[in-house]
Amino acid sequence: MKLNNTIVTRLMYLSGIMNIGGVLIFSRFFSNPAINKSDPVVMSNFGLVMICVWGLVFLATAPKWNQLKWVIGAFAIEKLIYGYVWTNWLMTNDLSTVYNQDTMAGIFYTIYGANDWFFFAFYSVAFISLIKSRTKA
Repeated sequence: MKLNNTIVTRLMYLSGIMNIGGVLIFSRFFSNPAINKSDPVVMSNFGLVMICVWGLVFLATAPKWNQLKWVIGAFAIEKLIYGYVWTNWLMTNDLSTVYNQDTMAGIFYTIYGANDWFFFAFYSVAFISLIKSRTKA
């Protein structure tokens, strides 16, 4: 399977922008306590900063993604972890409580994991494509 280099690069840029922009907008530049309170371990301000750092890494590696097979694999694992954590959070918490505290935090908790599941699938496909292309060469 050969992926279109331009599409993969653009999706990697989108992944980075979603990480950075999503955190900065919905956390109101780390000043929204409802996000921290709703998941104090994963979504502490430190955790939010680290999500932005991941976003910077996605942006930095996008132009050379096809030379970074194991990094792309690590991205898939990172997205899998965040997607799983979000799914588990949804099953053990009441999203309406977050919306009652703060609408922006509610929106954040509604979409962040869906974003991670999407990009898990994307990075997994990219990784598998790189594995297969290397074995054919």
